[in-house]
Order: sequence, then structure tokens, then C-alpha cells
Amino acid sequence: MPDKGFTHLRPRNPYSQLVADISGLLEQARRTAARSVNAVLTAAYWQIGRRIVEHEQHGTVRAEYGGTLMQQLASDLMAKHGRGFSVQGLYKMRGFYLGWEILPTPSGEFEAKAKLPTVSGESTSAKIHAPSREPPIEQTLPARSHLLTGGVFPLSWSHYIRLLAVDNPQARTFYESEAIRGGWSVRQLDRQISTQFYERTAHSKKPSAMMARGQVARPEDVVSLQDEVRDPYLLEFLNLKDEYSESELEEALVRHLETFLLELGAGFTFVARQKRIRVGDEWYRVDLLLFHRRLRCLVVIDLKIGKFTHADAGQMNLYLNYAREHMMEPGEKEPIGLVLCSAKNDAVVHYAMGGIKAKVFASHYLTVLPDPETLRQEIVATQRLILGRHRFEQEQ
Repeated sequence: MPDKGFTHLRPRNPYSQLVADISGLLEQARRTAARSVNAVLTAAYWQIGRRIVEHEQHGTVRAEYGGTLMQQLASDLMAKHGRGFSVQGLYKMRGFYLGWEILPTPSGEFEAKAKLPTVSGESTSAKIHAPSREPPIEQTLPARSHLLTGGVFPLSWSHYIRLLAVDNPQARTFYESEAIRGGWSVRQLDRQISTQFYERTAHSKKPSAMMARGQVARPEDVVSLQDEVRDPYLLEFLNLKDEYSESELEEALVRHLETFLLELGAGFTFVARQKRIRVGDEWYRVDLLLFHRRLRCLVVIDLKIGKFTHADAGQMNLYLNYAREHMMEPGEKEPIGLVLCSAKNDAVVHYAMGGIKAKVFASHYLTVLPDPETLRQEIVATQRLILGRHRFEQEQ
């Protein structure tokens, strides 16, 4: 009879071990795939930036020409390749090429380095490698070079977007080197830049100790597999739709409330779910976007799992400003927002009128829209139903 005192040394169930091994392989493979595509994306954007600069230097170098070029190029590329080529995006690609150079190494490989200014203020690489004097890139690199396979840029495009916002070239190079050396996620890089890690290290009496501490990641720096695979820049590059939610409960609530509002008979029509928008360099997702036929306006709906806070109202205001500037069609009224907060045993419904200043008109909106109490009760009932169903499935 085996000694019960050694039960903790029993080998793991072979089938459980098999599932764990396969799961680990799949997760690693998916992360590797996402990073490989991101590397190719980054190299492609560098080449796009190069071609824009070369075109500018062979044409008229007036500022108004550059603006017209970018507008026309963005319009043509978005029509052909999707939303990833806005004017703002093209300027970032152009800035990326101007900020990084690609140099051969003794082994015949290629590596990317940030360009540093000289005493005169000009880029050293600009003096040596003026784009207008360089032969086309196809003549300088093999047909299947590392630029095409993604071996040149070790960080993701999201990393380089964040680095582009660092004005000090020395600081930018420092952050890039430390991110590569320490394998920083883009969240860790953003945190270090936001807390002026370069300046604090430069003025520290023990810079080595500061740098060692800076390499230690925090829990909030970790990027999940789902976030890595569904990086908005990746999805944009591949021209894929991005319709997902961070929690099953939130997704189920959004879908149910969408059906509830559309069947309410109040004039709602469906526009989009999990609508992805970009404000500056930040990405946001609008849970639900409807159009109200009687009010002739967009209704931006945001669902939060938890208590209502002032931050929720502020974020809705940001959504409304974006909708007013980028989504409104001629003849439509000002968009309105609906924040639905689902706490544990209660819910809060908050209408946001955004830029609607006339109190009478705002009151008219509220008389036509569903009563907040009706929505609140529906959220609570739906949440209990979903949670109850989830518990039932777990017990089976």
C-alpha cells in the first residue's frame, strides 16, 4: 500500500499534462505569429515612409504640396487597403523613416538605429544617407531581405509609435535600447516614458541601480495573449474587423441590450458593435452605436461592469466629440450618449447630451428615448439571468 505521505509526489495526470502542453504550444505559437506579423508591418511602414520622403524630394518641397500629397495618398490607400492609412498614419510612417536608419552589420545582416542629431542640429545619417542620393531600396538589399521578413526592427509598431512622441533624440534612443534589452511591453515603455525614466536615471547618483529597477516589470505592464493578437495596429494592417469584448458578461449584456433596444419600438437602428476609434495615439471601443430615426441622431452606448464614476462620463464626452467630428452625416442632429453601468446588485443609467446646449431640445430627447428606469431594470434582470445560466452550466 503506497505511503499517503508521498501523495504530493505522484505524477500529474497524463491527459492533463497533454492538455497543458498543447495549450502552452498554442499560446507561444500565437504570440510568435503576432510578433512576426508586427515585425513585417513595421518594416513595411518604414519602406512606405521612405517612398513618401523620396517622392517629396523629387517633387515640389512646399508645405502645401506635402499636405495635399498626404490627403490624396491617404484617400487612395484607404479606398484600396482599408482604414490603416489615414493622413495621421502616413505622417507617422514618414516620421518613422526620418527617425530611424537601416545599417548593414559585419555579418551581412541589417539593423535599425535611431538617428541622432549632430552639433549643427542635422541628423548624422541625413548627411551620409540622403534619401535623394540613395539608389532604390530594391537595388541595395536582396529580394527577400530582412526588411521583408521583419528581422530589422525588434520592437512592435506600437512601441515605435510611442517612441516617436519622445522629442529628445538621446532619450528616444535610451528608451528604445532599454525596451529591446529588457523585453519591455508597450505598456512598460509607456510607463517609463511617462514617468521620465531617462531624466531620472541621468540625474541619479546610482544610474546602474536605477536601470536595474527600471527593467523590473509591474503587473499592469503585462500584455495578455488576447491583447497581443488583437493589437489594433495589427488588425488595421491586415484589414481585419475587430469585434470582441474583454469579458463574456459584458459581451452578453451588450448583445442582449442591443436586441432589447431594437425591439423596443422606439426608433433605434443598428450601426455598429465594438466600434473601434482612435483619438491621437490611444484606441477606444464604443460598445454599441445606434441611430435613432425619430431624433435623427447617433446614440453612442457604453457599458461598464461596475459602479458609475466621473471617468465614465468623461470618456463618454470624448466619444461624443469624436462622433460629432468624424461620424455625423449632413442633416443629422447632435449625437447623444448612454452610459450603462452594471454594478453587482444594481445598475445606473446616465444619458449624456454632449454639445446639446438648448434645454428644451435636450428635454425633447429624453421624452423620446427609453426611460432610464426601464433600462436599469432590464440591465439588472439580464445580468442575473446571464450569471444564473453561467452557474448552471458550470454545475453540469
